[in-house]
This record gives sequence, structure tokens and C-alpha cells, in this order.
Amino acid sequence: MQLPPVSLFWFRRDLRLDDNAGLYHALKSGNPVLPLFIFDRNILDDLTDKCDARVEFIHRTIRELKQQLEEMGSTLLVYYGKPEEIWPQILQAYNVAAVFANHDYEPYALEREAFVTSLLSEKNIAFQTFKDHVIFEKNEVLKDDGSPYTVFTPYSKRWRMKLETSWKTIAGEDGAPEPVSFYLTSYPTERYFSNFLPTSPTSSELQTSLASGKIKLQTSNFPTLAEMGFEPTDIEIPPTSVTRGLIKNYDKTRDFPALAGTSRLGIHFRFGTISIREKARHAQRLNATYLNELIWRDFYSQILGNFPHVVGHPFRPQYDRVEWRDAPEDFQKWCAGKTGYPIVDAGMRELNATGYMHNRVRMIVASFLSKHLLLDWRLGEAYFAQKLLDYDLASNSGGWQWAAGCGTDAAPYFRIFNPTEQTKKFDSEFKYIRQWVPEFGTPLYPQPMVEHTFARERCLAAYKKALGT
Repeated sequence: MQLPPVSLFWFRRDLRLDDNAGLYHALKSGNPVLPLFIFDRNILDDLTDKCDARVEFIHRTIRELKQQLEEMGSTLLVYYGKPEEIWPQILQAYNVAAVFANHDYEPYALEREAFVTSLLSEKNIAFQTFKDHVIFEKNEVLKDDGSPYTVFTPYSKRWRMKLETSWKTIAGEDGAPEPVSFYLTSYPTERYFSNFLPTSPTSSELQTSLASGKIKLQTSNFPTLAEMGFEPTDIEIPPTSVTRGLIKNYDKTRDFPALAGTSRLGIHFRFGTISIREKARHAQRLNATYLNELIWRDFYSQILGNFPHVVGHPFRPQYDRVEWRDAPEDFQKWCAGKTGYPIVDAGMRELNATGYMHNRVRMIVASFLSKHLLLDWRLGEAYFAQKLLDYDLASNSGGWQWAAGCGTDAAPYFRIFNPTEQTKKFDSEFKYIRQWVPEFGTPLYPQPMVEHTFARERCLAAYKKALGT
């Protein structure tokens, strides 16, 4: 006896039940919904640091999701392996009528999706995916001629204009009517939670059959961190919520690393443990500067989607001609936070210890690597990819290319941050620096590894040579 037709919902970077676009459509599909998550070895095996707090975070989140679903009388299938090996097993074990998921825009995710699409197509199984982790996708905010924007400011203006073209009224947090853009409206998944595949015994024929063993649910084993080759860490994950006051004052506090003035929600946006639509609604109401940061996410996502060469190459190809220095010892000093520039060293030590670095400081340390040290920005991009809790390919690549002057930003290569001046502006009392560089101001602290004026002139000369200017 076989399970009735089910719709599978494949969790990927959308690890929540509320306001989840693909899950909403799955629950309304007419078939019982069986959720699924795969710990993908094609990704995990490439992680060299087996004390990766992101893996631990995902593992804990998936366990919590499974528990939530079991409390509703359903379950979550959890597998560990390579999707190309696991999906055939799933299709053999279950009577799959359709598969639902949310879009993922990164190169490997697209390759993986192409394989699954082909496999499902061979069996005449529909595979439907939906927009969920951005407000607007790569072809939704375009110039009048239909081409994608490559400069942020005009993109952000058109983004805001599009957001404001369609309004509706919803019940606000206090129950009062509140106008909101159609594009920021949540998906009410909770209305349809009864459509998850029931796996707990009840009076229905399906559950009776499950309980009696007439129908077998091919449940998967939940792998431990150790079984996947990983170890727990002591890195703290920021909460999923922030105070209203923080968002209201974001424009006043965000540039000062000694203050708790940023949301630190990046890891939750990256793995979808919070809704981008909900946070954008709050930002639209409370602080235009914070909303602007969310627009940057969409901007870099559409750059990746429309110009995939930015993975590993500069947006402006001529910058591939820059002759970067080959200086592994200098790179290691930068990684360890021992450059002799306190604001740079504080940022790198914060990153190494916590998996987080303040946004202002990210710009300073990235500029220092690519321009003061004249080291390839891709080295820094890869190091951030290894260390950042909130690592996102589109935003990380975009941010590093912005700092190196080879990306979409209209300002050319001659913008070179002066770490000393940045410190005066944003950490004048050295509170942030002293937190992370306790030997600052003592004989134990190293001298600057390169002098600023010399480094600036060397960088300008190298860029001018490469660009023929």
C-alpha cells in the first residue's frame, strides 16, 4: 500500500514556516505537503573549517523546524548526502505529485536545480519555484530600455518607485489598518498548516494506515554534526529580532563600530530564518537608511543574476589587468589583524572571533587589502566567505569589488580609505579598537606594515598602468 500523492517542499535558504512563498503555494496545491531538507555534501565537503558556526546554526534551525512540524502532527525529512544521489531515492520512496521550492540565484544552486528539474521532468513531476529572499528579482527593476541597472542610485530610485505603485491595506501590529505595498505583503502560510502531511495517528484513514504499518513513511535519519564531520562552536548567533528604536536610529548609529547600532540580521536574511518582506515593511515605516541597505541586497542579487561573471572576476573586465602583489606574509598579517593599523586589526580580530564585522569596518579592511597592500581582492573575498556568518555570494562579491574599485560603483579606483582618518571619524575614542586590540598603545603593538602615502601612490600607479590612463 502506497502513500497518497504528496507535494514536497524543499527547504534551502528559506528556513522558516511563516511568510514563505514556496511553502505557501505548496500548502495550497491540493496535496498533503511533506517538507524536505538536504544537508548538501557538495557544499559541506568544500568547507575546510569543520568548526563552522553557520553549519551548526543550520543544523540547529533544521532541528527546530522538524520539532515545529512534529508538534503539528507532521514531520520534516532530513537527508545528508549529494542531491544527485538523494533525489532518486526520494522519488522511489514517495508518491511525489509535485515539488515546490524558492528561488536561489547562486551558480551552484542553479546547477543543482537544473539536475533536479531534469530528473523530475523525466517522471512528469512538476517543479515550481518562487521568489522569496529578495523583494525584486533580476528582471523586475529595469531601465526604460529593458536593460538591467549597473549603478545603485538610479536602481534604488526605480526600486522605490516600483514598491510604491501598488498599495493595499492590512492589519498592522496594533490591529489598526495599515497601508502596505503589494510587494511587501506576507504569505499567510499559517492558514494552511493543516495541509502538511499528517504522520501522527488520528481517526483518518491515512493516519490509521500509518499507525498500523499498512503504509510505510520512509523517514530519514537526522544526521548529527559529528556524523557530517563538523564540531560545535562557541560563536553566538544574533537574535532574529531587533528593537524598534535601533531601526529608528539606524542612520545615526550605523557607522560607529563601538555602538550596537546595526541589526546584525545578515545571517538570518542569508538563510531565510526571517522574512525580508516583514523587515522591509518595518524599514519603510521607520527608517529610509535601513531600507536602503535592503535595496543594496536586491541590487547585488540582480547584478549576480544578470552578470554572472562577477563570480571570480571584476564587473569591469579591464580591472583583471591589475598586477597584484604576491605577498603571502602580508596577507597573513591582514588575516590575523596584525597590520599596525588599529581599525583594520580590530575588524579582522572581531571577524575571527565572532564571525561578524561591523559594516563600516568591512569597507576599511577591504580597501586596505586591495589598495594599501595591493593584494588581489579575491583573496579577501574568499577569506570573508570562510569566516562571515552572514556570507552571501552576491553581496560579498559586490562589496569587495566596490572596495577594490572594480565593481559597479560609479566612483573609480582612486577612492582609497585612509584608516587613520576613518578612525578619527568613527572611533575617535578608540573604544572599538581597544575592545579588539588590547595591546594598542603599548610596545607590543606592531608598527604599520606600510606607510599610507606610499601605499596610495603605489596603488594609483598600478591601477593607471592596468587601465592605460
